[in-house]
Amino acid sequence: MTSIATSHWELVFWEHEGQVRAAVLGPEPHACPAPVPKDATFFGISFALGTSMPHVPISRLVGGNAEIPDVTRRSVWLKGSARHVPDYDNAEAFVRRMVREGIVAYDPLVPAVLDGAIPDVSERTLQRRFVAATGLTRGTIRQIHRARQAAVLIQEGAPAQDVVHRLGYFDQPHLARSLTRYIGRTATQLSAPDRAEPLSLLYKPSSSVPA
Repeated sequence: MTSIATSHWELVFWEHEGQVRAAVLGPEPHACPAPVPKDATFFGISFALGTSMPHVPISRLVGGNAEIPDVTRRSVWLKGSARHVPDYDNAEAFVRRMVREGIVAYDPLVPAVLDGAIPDVSERTLQRRFVAATGLTRGTIRQIHRARQAAVLIQEGAPAQDVVHRLGYFDQPHLARSLTRYIGRTATQLSAPDRAEPLSLLYKPSSSVPA
């Protein structure tokens, strides 16, 4: 499938041919092909922007991943401690334990700025904290978010020219370049999806374009 760009990092578990594996997937700064083994099953937790694992610097995982060793169907080791492999029923409890044990940290400046707050720090400090917490610059996060919004609107039937004006692209070529880079599809391809080569999960963002 085509894995679209994402500014979030994820903790992913999968089982294939009887073997259970897990990895931390870093943010993806552009669309790329992703292999999907036949009959494999996946479960993942996507972490909010501003959340990071201090012992695994997120900047080292941009466009990549770090596999977690010694995973079984019942347990996974994180930072020297074993815990049950999460599922849909206990994922939130799993994350809360990660927070309690200091495995994940949270920088509230990141979501605050993306929601439009004006922080009392220098631009240099702001960019440093964004990269430390997300692996990406604020500008890159904004571009990814906007491209995802554009793709959803086009899939819903919005004309490309309307999307250009609504989301603040310069013109249709600017929109086209953004879609190709971050979604891996043109507007025409999004309007008529190819079921033989699906996209990774593309959902409608719940907030406006980040500031």
